[in-house]
Amino acid sequence: MISVSNLSLRYGKRVLFDEVNLKFTPGNCYGVIGANGAGKSTFLKILSGEIEPSTGGVSMSPGERMSVLKQDHFAFDQHTVLSTVLMGNKKLWEVMKEKEAIYEKVDFTDEDGNRAAELEQQFADMNGWDAESDASNLLSGLGVKEDLHNTSMSELSGKEKVRVLLAQALFGNPDILLLDEPTNDLDVDTITWLENFLADFQNTVIVVSHDRHFLDAVCTHVADIDFGKINLYTGNYTFWYESSQLALRQRADQNKKVEDKRKELQEFIERFSANASKSRQATSRKKLLEKLVVDDIPPSNRKYPGVIFKAERDCGDQILNVDGLSKRSTEGQLLFSDISFDLVKGDKVAVISREHQAITSFFEILMDEEAPDSGTFRWGSTITRSYLPNENSKYFKEDLNLIDWLRQFSKEKDETFVRGFLGKMLFSGEETFKKASVLSGGEKVRCMLSKMMLMQANCLIMDEPTNHLDLESITSVNNAMKDWKHIALFTSHDHEFMQSVANRIIELTPSGVIDKRISYDEYISDEGIKALREKMYQGVPA
Repeated sequence: MISVSNLSLRYGKRVLFDEVNLKFTPGNCYGVIGANGAGKSTFLKILSGEIEPSTGGVSMSPGERMSVLKQDHFAFDQHTVLSTVLMGNKKLWEVMKEKEAIYEKVDFTDEDGNRAAELEQQFADMNGWDAESDASNLLSGLGVKEDLHNTSMSELSGKEKVRVLLAQALFGNPDILLLDEPTNDLDVDTITWLENFLADFQNTVIVVSHDRHFLDAVCTHVADIDFGKINLYTGNYTFWYESSQLALRQRADQNKKVEDKRKELQEFIERFSANASKSRQATSRKKLLEKLVVDDIPPSNRKYPGVIFKAERDCGDQILNVDGLSKRSTEGQLLFSDISFDLVKGDKVAVISREHQAITSFFEILMDEEAPDSGTFRWGSTITRSYLPNENSKYFKEDLNLIDWLRQFSKEKDETFVRGFLGKMLFSGEETFKKASVLSGGEKVRCMLSKMMLMQANCLIMDEPTNHLDLESITSVNNAMKDWKHIALFTSHDHEFMQSVANRIIELTPSGVIDKRISYDEYISDEGIKALREKMYQGVPA
């Protein structure tokens, strides 16, 4: 167990945490949520001892071991992959190194023999004889191939290092596991493996993530950071979000009788209890939800951007024809070839590929920002396009305030009109005079979304629209796309976004296209499609 007592953290006049008291108990997974800047990662650093609080403290049960997902990708470059994972259990690693040092001695003494015997006993008590095989199994489960296990960390790519550092954190069955954005740079298969691992994990997990599907799959509780306080609520992220929204609506409905409100909340809890049967953590979560008192559910204090996409005109029958498109990267890598398909009304297409550059290049071709190596495409005469690029820095080079920045994309130049679109994305008052060139990543994406709403196009092309956004903004964009009735081509690492929006999947491969009118979950779980994908990436056309 890990406890937080009277914890406060101040930076000058800014109070990040104020008199926080919490207990995190074994067998539970706590998802830490909060707006950007609320202090989620900072809280994990306080728990790990990396940051000292202004007042109060953190305590662990005696003899327990904490493991933390490291963010420094270069810290272990002098070590092999397998050694890096073994170092996740610091005590075991120290015993191993001391043993090695003794056995390497030429003048081995009786004292060395006694010490070696002690170390061998400690090594056995910590299951040291299984350590290397356990570490190898973790690496393999996380997609690090066996031929890399004895390779130097310095030779690995950034994505491979992420997997190794995650294996390091998971190694040795730690009593307390702290994970900050563990799904970053992981593919869907590896994320599924991690979800299953954590669902079976018997100790305490505290995780920060913007991946709602991941939080729903692993969390038994939500730790909500708001106004300098941290409150614990039973259930996963979706339960917290929907219950807090329901409570907010009920608070606004002054005429509704108390008993009607209570009945509505109770039915809501029962529905989520029933849905818990779909989770690997079903038994414990269902019991927790059944104990929940309806009055415990608070209205959310969050601010959600008002993302509403409207099209100025409907699409005609001719949407988009793509015929034989191919493209290589500037380094000569074949990104995709022989891509052919037609779009029809209502298509909301999740575009996927194992190489993200392929998707970005494909979108830039469709936006006439890049030329294909071969093939053609033709948009229908009624189609108007609006693009949210993954890399948006070129839009923010001019030193304009936000009103003037957005005004340049608007036919209507009136300041009140422009302010209305900024206000929907939570830019109000003095914030509208902020210079566009100094915005954060999340603020830039919200500005780009304002631009898209203002353009009123009937085809939306979005390359990682959830990047840099907090959970509130992600939820708002997701809801807007679910309501969108026209054409969309998009890609996202957010599983929930892909599953809840897409009605068609198009995968770009070096050997051609895979095109299925099914949901994202159906696509990634279909064994026949999995086999086809492997063939296509190995250079065997369908």
